[in-house]
Amino acid sequence: MTQRVCFLFNHEDVHQVAHSLPVARSLAALRPDVHIEVAVSSAAQEAAVGKLIGNDPSDARIVVTRLGLSPVMDVATSALSRIVPARRVAILARHLDYLRSFDVLVVPEFTSTLLKSRWQLDRPKLVCIPHGSGDRSVGFSDELRLFDLILVAGDKTLQRMIARHPMMADRIKSCGYPKFDTLDLNRKPKLFENDRPVVVYNPHFDPRLSSWYRLGQDVLRYFAEQDQYNLVFAPHVILFRKLIHGSMEHRQLRWRGTVPAELRKVPHILIDTGSPRSVDMTYTLAGDIYLGDVSSQIYEWIIRPRPAIFLNSHAANWAEDSNYAHWHLGPVLDNLKALPAALAAASAPQDPFRPLQEAAREANFAQSDRSASQRCALEISQTLI
Repeated sequence: MTQRVCFLFNHEDVHQVAHSLPVARSLAALRPDVHIEVAVSSAAQEAAVGKLIGNDPSDARIVVTRLGLSPVMDVATSALSRIVPARRVAILARHLDYLRSFDVLVVPEFTSTLLKSRWQLDRPKLVCIPHGSGDRSVGFSDELRLFDLILVAGDKTLQRMIARHPMMADRIKSCGYPKFDTLDLNRKPKLFENDRPVVVYNPHFDPRLSSWYRLGQDVLRYFAEQDQYNLVFAPHVILFRKLIHGSMEHRQLRWRGTVPAELRKVPHILIDTGSPRSVDMTYTLAGDIYLGDVSSQIYEWIIRPRPAIFLNSHAANWAEDSNYAHWHLGPVLDNLKALPAALAAASAPQDPFRPLQEAAREANFAQSDRSASQRCALEISQTLI
């Protein structure tokens, strides 16, 4: 009987697609005897998949399937998903038989662990390729124990996962970062007509950890009123997808707020609250100075080490906390009064944080003669033997 592998993308946005779709392509090339399907839950995801699937003969073997809901459930859960992940759960519930038909299910997120924890499915095997290589505690939660195989980007994540879940040591493998396989990491897009340094402000959506809720509008106003820097405001794509953000971990709810209309008209500020350029590294490759808080995009940023500044808007005691390991890659500001001096220091010829960024890059992204996608495909293939 032909073995079946499904790569599932079940989210409100498309930012997870590039993290595991390249592996589907590599697996199709490696294992022509295996049926490979990509399942998506939205038109946007389907379009993103279509852009990344190439013209290799093996790509033609990949079947793309759209998973949907009844019209009533679609409307109801889409509205609720502005607050909670209702649609993701409903998609899983409606398509249990379909998902059960596969030998392996590859996912970039944790919601799919409900297949085991809620619905007690004994198949398919669950494989996780995390979307990003960040430090937040949510990426190391107990849900990891429900995966049969976890393919992480590098030794930093591998060691922390094993330290938290030592019984899983043989189920966690370091394979590199498949998203990089699809991109030209040497390009530098030009976003403005002037030659001022480009600052990329990239706040997270977490209601406690993100700088957006307490400082975001003041950051935008600061850059609107100065003439030394261009600013790209490119928050995590989820920030503006929901009106209210909640965190079970931190037991907190926050109203997202808006970008004042007058700030959208400033010529040296580019505001992007969720276009494809927010997830294809356009801004991380174009920028000169990173400004953020807890987004894993900092690790994509340091693929080419450059100055970074972090905003500690929630009075975190961060120095010895592994959830803030990336804050050692640049100065950490407790308020915006220190921002002008930090920006000036970031423009200096020598960045004292560069050696730390280079070391973090090596720890975060495993290198090999094979691409990350090929290494992940090989590990998945071995689960089918």
